[in-house]
Amino acid sequence: MTGPAHRALTSDGVTEETAKALRAAMQRLFAGKPQRTDGRLTKQNLWREAGVSRATMNRAQTILAEWDDHLAQHGCATPGEARRDDEIRELRRKLTEKTCECTTLQRRLEAAATAIVALHHDNTLLRQELAASGGSVIPLHRPRGPVGEDTR
Repeated sequence: MTGPAHRALTSDGVTEETAKALRAAMQRLFAGKPQRTDGRLTKQNLWREAGVSRATMNRAQTILAEWDDHLAQHGCATPGEARRDDEIRELRRKLTEKTCECTTLQRRLEAAATAIVALHHDNTLLRQELAASGGSVIPLHRPRGPVGEDTR
């Protein structure tokens, strides 16, 4: 039988059992260890995690104020979401760094290709000029034979 002692409201505006259930649910959600919900930090998950009705949770004004204060200080991200967000930030930083590196290398590659094309063009012109003048190329070094042999 439920007597008046069991129905007495705490300073939270709900019964002692409900206050304990809501605070335990709050701690589970803040710790990222939900038992009955997906773990998002929403009031809907709070009352579901606590196993009470939404109307009952809404009467617990002190507990809701604690909930709002915690979210204001720590944000709405669960520990898992915070880790994910940190990892995304780090991956974006690395991607930006690698993109800059690739851009620098692409510019160097284009400069090298331009230099190679210019050298090839100059070489072709020199070969044409040499062929037109009837000249011949004389090597600066003579090939050497085995040691002790005179190649003259």
